Amino acid sequence: MPYKTVEVTTRSHRKAFHDFPRRLYRDDPNWVCPLGNEVEAVFDPARNPALRRGDASRWILVDEKGVVAGRIAAFIDTLRSKAYRQPTGGAGFFEVVNDKEAAFMLFDTAREWLAARGMEAMDAPVNLGENDVNWGLLVEGFMQQGFGMPYNKEYYRKFFEDYGFQNYFEQYSYHREVRGPDNSITWFPERIMKIAEWISKRPGYEFRHFEFSNSDKYVNDLVEIYNDTWSVFKDDFTPLDPAHVRETMRKTRAFMDEDIIWFAYYKGKPVAFFILYPDLNQILKHLNGKMHLWNMIRFVWYRATHKMTMMRAVIGGVNPSHQNSGIESAIFLHLYNVFKRKRWYKELELSWVGDFNPRMMAIYEALGAKKAKTHITYRYMINPNIPFMRYKDEIAAGVMKKEGNKN
Repeated sequence: MPYKTVEVTTRSHRKAFHDFPRRLYRDDPNWVCPLGNEVEAVFDPARNPALRRGDASRWILVDEKGVVAGRIAAFIDTLRSKAYRQPTGGAGFFEVVNDKEAAFMLFDTAREWLAARGMEAMDAPVNLGENDVNWGLLVEGFMQQGFGMPYNKEYYRKFFEDYGFQNYFEQYSYHREVRGPDNSITWFPERIMKIAEWISKRPGYEFRHFEFSNSDKYVNDLVEIYNDTWSVFKDDFTPLDPAHVRETMRKTRAFMDEDIIWFAYYKGKPVAFFILYPDLNQILKHLNGKMHLWNMIRFVWYRATHKMTMMRAVIGGVNPSHQNSGIESAIFLHLYNVFKRKRWYKELELSWVGDFNPRMMAIYEALGAKKAKTHITYRYMINPNIPFMRYKDEIAAGVMKKEGNKN
């Protein structure tokens, strides 16, 4: 069937961009419609710091009758692009009917747009911004996703791989019941509990949960820990932008729980953090992507009656000087004490951890969590003369480079 792409430039185009997934997933109970305003924020420089230093465009795909058959967005974050071995852009918000021709036309559109702007590789499906939301293609675990974790049609994987996208890295989501069938709390093994108690009592260590009244301090502490932690992975590491963290805290304040965001300090220096959010998707599934007055009232009621029973671990980090110290266990001990008080929390999703981070996978498994979902971040080499490398191979190459410099 003949298709054509239409760049989203008008109000009616934007409406079609948002309405298409509602039609595509209307019979799928696992799909949760995102808030349209939050999707629009990605394409608004006033609300997305990444766009202020980059560029983006998006398209809908229509058939010969004018019926929308797909959509895609392409974007360049100049800071992130420069951090890779080659200039690299991204494509995301991909949705399409079960038609290879339609899918390939969307991929072509994004690739050509990026190539015209000097990009030599394309990552997809990704977000314009940090990778804690809308990042990766779901390939295993087709259940209702936690807030921020993408859900998609199973047939998308074949489209990506047939087009020539390659597996850049895999992202795993682990699940752990917080309470048993009788609502009694269940937690991690006794051995880890003992380590946690020992660390918590060691001189010099302090543990505090996040407080909005002192949010600037905690944002700065988070950025310091994160940058210290992740800069050891790659020579071309891109530092976390404090503006992004502040914007995230602002957007999530309506459903955030301060008691499940924890920081660890050693002699006053921030050394570790772990962020959990209540699963907003347990409310959003009732709102159809719209936040008008009636849905605002419903939102307040759902939150007040504790309809968010699952939590998602969004991000964490431990300063390299304190890794392998057991400090993660101490943070989980403080969370355990919170869960004893807040009996509505029943399940924990630990997502996501990359296949390049076996240490964190081992921690989650030691806590008794089981791998439940897999997403893949793909990379397409626009410049075929540049060899493809998986992310963990890039990390290994970066480590070898550092060691060579030391010698």
